[in-house]
Parts: sequence; C-alpha cells; structure tokens
Amino acid sequence: MTYYEDDSVVLDVRIRMEGDKIDDNSKGDYVNLRDENGAGERCNHFGCCWGLGGSVFWYWVKLVVTFAFFGLLAAACVEWVGPFLMDKEIIPIINWETTTFSTPVLVVLLFASVALFPTLLLPSSPSMWVAGMTFGYGFGFLLIITAAAVGVSLPYFIGSLFLHKIRRWFDKYPKRAAILRAAGEGNWFHQFRAVALIRISPFPYILYNYCAVATNVKYGPYFLGSLAGMVPEIFVAIYTGIVIRTLADASNDRHALSAPQIVFTVFGFCATVVATIIITVYAKRQLKVMQDEPLLA
Repeated sequence: MTYYEDDSVVLDVRIRMEGDKIDDNSKGDYVNLRDENGAGERCNHFGCCWGLGGSVFWYWVKLVVTFAFFGLLAAACVEWVGPFLMDKEIIPIINWETTTFSTPVLVVLLFASVALFPTLLLPSSPSMWVAGMTFGYGFGFLLIITAAAVGVSLPYFIGSLFLHKIRRWFDKYPKRAAILRAAGEGNWFHQFRAVALIRISPFPYILYNYCAVATNVKYGPYFLGSLAGMVPEIFVAIYTGIVIRTLADASNDRHALSAPQIVFTVFGFCATVVATIIITVYAKRQLKVMQDEPLLA
C-alpha cells in the first residue's frame, strides 16, 4: 500500500517473515509488491530460487561441455593430427638437429637465440621448445632462464637510446601506456610486482623490453620481475617441447601411444591451458588494482 507523508509518496511493502502468525488471508510463500497505483506482482519464493539455481546449473553444464570438447579435440590431435605433422615436419627437423650439431654447439645456439631474438623483435618460443625437447626441465630451465636474463637486459639498455621517441608514443596512446607507466611508480617492490604481472599478462613482452626504460622503472626490479614473470612461460614451453618429443618418438618407432599416455598427455595439455588462462586473468586484474592503489614512497 502507499500513503502520503510530507507531500511525498511512500511505498509500503509488507513481507511475512518466518515465525509470523499466519492468518486465513496469508499468501503462504508469496510476497505482494505494490506500486503507487496499487498494482501488485506476485513472486513465488521457490520459483525465484529455482531460477537462480537453474542458471548456476546451466553454467556448470556449459563449462563441462567446453572442457570435454577441448579434451576430445586434444585427443584427436594426439591420435591423428600429431603423427602426421611428426612424420612430415618435426621428425626431419629433430634428425637434422641431432646429426648436424653436437650437444655443446646446440647449447650455444639455443642460448644465443633466446638471448638475442627478443632484441631483434623475434619470438624465442621455438628455441625454448627445442631446449625442452633436448634437455628437459632441469638443464633446459637453467639454459633458458640464463639466456632470458640477457634477452631482457639488452633491450632495456638499447631502449634508453630511443627514450624520447618512446615517451612520445606514450603521450600519443595514453590509455595503452597507463599500465606501463604504473610499473615505474612506487617503491622497489611495487615496481618488481608490476613488471612480473606485465610479463604474465598478454601484453607483448618483446615491446615491453624496449618500453620499460621510458617508464622510469629501475633496472633491479625490472630485471628480477622479468625473470619471475617469465617462469610460467618457460615451464609451458619446456612442457610443450617434451610433449612434441614424446609424440615424435612414438611416431618414429611406428607405434601408437598407449591409453595411459594419451590420457596423461591430454590431461596435461588441458591443465596447462587452464593454468595459463587463470594466471593471465589474475595478472590483468592485479594490474588494474595496482593502478588504483596508493603508492608508497
């Protein structure tokens, strides 16, 4: 019902709470909502709950179907597409690599490519795959992280030669440069954290190598934050190389992968994709939060 108070219309909504006395005119689980014209609308409590629960149910159904689809797609790639590519592309490259280069020479080539390709604006992921195929997680990680230390340092110092041009680009695209500028503000830990999150986020790290110096970020937090932010990418690259090597060995020996191998490969692939998405989304959210945080001197 409505009534007037101080020349204003007041809406009176009456809701029966549990424990109230129920009379003959009670509507049970229904609540009457009336506007100033007296029109009412009835809402069933259980119906509303079912609508909310139904939406959650269908959300999980869609999520399960999506993961099942990608799982089947990965299984199909492992079973049919993978062997075809292995025979035509991967195995010839691996055979050429093993017959042409000795292990010390291959180490030098991989180190040089991971260290120098970012300076030349070239992706170094294929070299990381080869390191994973050849050396695995242990020595492969040490090789890549050492080369990456050089790869993130050279563009930082070279970028100082083009400092004014980079800052003009920042002024031309202020929205895109806002996150990068935030990395150069605050104390040492703030800069370290921002650089690590930028490395994890989808921002092109090759460009950031040159742009970082224009944000006034110190070399120390830039260097350590870059290495920390690259750790997930390095492990994903090594894992990819190991999977490629496993498929290549199976194809070269002319035998199909066993059921457990297929299951573990598909599960590892799906887990890697999910972990990458979660980490990327988390990094983007944290970068946005950091832009609104008060800075510490």
